[in-house]
Amino acid sequence: MQSVMTSGPSLEADSISIFRSILPGLESSKHKGQAGKIAVVGGCREYTGAPYFSAISALKIGADLSHVFCTKDAAPVIKSYSPELIVHPILEESYSIRDEDKSSISAKVIAEVEKWMERFDCLVVGPGLGRDPFLLDCVSNIMKHARECNVPMVIDGDGLYLVTNCLDLVSGYPLAVLTPNLNEYKRLVQKVLNSEVNDENGTDQLLSLAKGIGGVTILRKGKSDFVSDGKTACAVSVYGSPRRCGGQGDILSGSVAVFLSWARQCADKGEVSMNPTILGCVAGSALLRKAASMAFDNKKRSTLTGDIIECLGRSLQEICPV
Repeated sequence: MQSVMTSGPSLEADSISIFRSILPGLESSKHKGQAGKIAVVGGCREYTGAPYFSAISALKIGADLSHVFCTKDAAPVIKSYSPELIVHPILEESYSIRDEDKSSISAKVIAEVEKWMERFDCLVVGPGLGRDPFLLDCVSNIMKHARECNVPMVIDGDGLYLVTNCLDLVSGYPLAVLTPNLNEYKRLVQKVLNSEVNDENGTDQLLSLAKGIGGVTILRKGKSDFVSDGKTACAVSVYGSPRRCGGQGDILSGSVAVFLSWARQCADKGEVSMNPTILGCVAGSALLRKAASMAFDNKKRSTLTGDIIECLGRSLQEICPV
């Protein structure tokens, strides 16, 4: 595999080589599940679209199975979006339970998740999660269990709010990926580095931030996406879309989860030498950008998240034809 870094001073990643090195072949001898089993932890009564976007994107890219762990209120809505998703209505919000029942309900949530955890190749934590205190406490316990099981985690949205306020959930865990936008990144920098965002020395600051959280991988979203695990840094500047409709970050989180799981499989076989989290971030970022560009070419100002999702498969086919 070629180096992620191109020659010269540019940080631009060689996304085409990365795609070709980690994409699994489509072979009749494979069985269901070998191409990836992804789980999204998120979705509450106010936010049902985000976990759907993340979970369905994982399937559209090539994962075999996609689960959603959400609140009981959100489950029927998410199920109605697609029969392809396996939806687990196990999470609860504070308004629906009594204080004296919280301990027992939290234990039931963890017991249910434990039945499934070892089957997953990656968790996506945060899309549509909301900020209910009891719900966040349950998700904290899920993250701790995922870490004990050595399951990679892609953390986005309200999951980043949770992590920023409790860094111990990911600190020192090399299989954690954080995908902050501008404001989420700002809060992380203030929390970890006790400073403001410095774009003049942005790469050094990103390296310091990833290192300061113990070697997690950070995908900083922006005009160009920058990725670092505290040891190396690279950029993805593939042209995307000027239309910034909500939900693109959810597509990204599902995409990174799938590519990370594929990259990890390749690393286990000795087929790649670079950090699988870096490879997953680069591939997920580049694919989303290409799909967004395609969707914008078709729909212009009316481009929506669903339009981008529908372009994921065609984008991947153009990069790596079957």
